[in-house]
Amino acid sequence: MKSIVKKITLEVPVKVIWDKWTTEGGIKSFFAKKCKVQLEIGGAFEMYFLLGNQQGLQGSEGCKILSYLPEKMLSFSWNAPPEYPTVRGIHTWVVLLFKESGAHTELTLTHLGWGTGEEWDKVYAYFENAWDFVFNKLKESI
Repeated sequence: MKSIVKKITLEVPVKVIWDKWTTEGGIKSFFAKKCKVQLEIGGAFEMYFLLGNQQGLQGSEGCKILSYLPEKMLSFSWNAPPEYPTVRGIHTWVVLLFKESGAHTELTLTHLGWGTGEEWDKVYAYFENAWDFVFNKLKESI
């Protein structure tokens, strides 16, 4: 199965990184200036990046938390940016694994659920780069 996998080791305890990904304050510190995060199964996991766009085309509207194990795993649905309208409505999913190693946290992101075709290939390439950017911003925020 086609997937994007990114890994990073951060010099802080797992709780710090968990809170960055599961609270609105945490998300705003590195990912998106505006968001809606409800840490519950089926809860919103929406990041708004393009605030000048109409509702529904600002970011990850409609994305949800699929499952979680506190401070160990978070999974959520994810969508393509608005510039890829053919596949935007078909959600992929992202799994984050948090592993504490002493005073460090190892974070692994796996992005799955890719379709086939030219637009899917473009979205895959987009996120191959975008997740690197997100991880860099996360590291800078610590």
